[in-house]
Amino acid sequence: MVITIGLVISFIAVFILAWLFIKTIGDNKWVSLLITLVATPLLYFYLFYPIVNIFSSYHHQKYFNSENWAEFPELRFEMMDQLNNENQLIGQSKSKIAADFGTAEWYGWDDSIKANSKDQWNYNMGFKPGAFNTEQECIELQFKNDTVAAIKTYKLEKKFE
Repeated sequence: MVITIGLVISFIAVFILAWLFIKTIGDNKWVSLLITLVATPLLYFYLFYPIVNIFSSYHHQKYFNSENWAEFPELRFEMMDQLNNENQLIGQSKSKIAADFGTAEWYGWDDSIKANSKDQWNYNMGFKPGAFNTEQECIELQFKNDTVAAIKTYKLEKKFE
């Protein structure tokens, strides 16, 4: 676990709230302090932290790995931030993209030819964590002369039936 300022502040907030609640139970400050010290980590990791994770869309970022891309498609969004921020895909050939990402999962629509274009490869990146996240992350790689010319990320609304 990495200790950050946010972690320390939230841990202190849970401690203060636990202290205020527990000291209402009895008058003995030392017993209340001892109970609070024991209860704070339990409250933090079993109550506060899960609730924060449900309502936030924070996710870990990972470096791109073609084996993990193929094996864990639901976690692809964790790898794409690094690739997008560093523009590593622009200029890559179709054969290199096919080797790293696999062939396109579907082709994008091209209005100029009124059909799906084999120069617009789309990949599903999964859902970002969060209780109310119903949008599926996707990426489209647009090729020109068999090299990546543009990258477009977009979201598809998932309808649960």
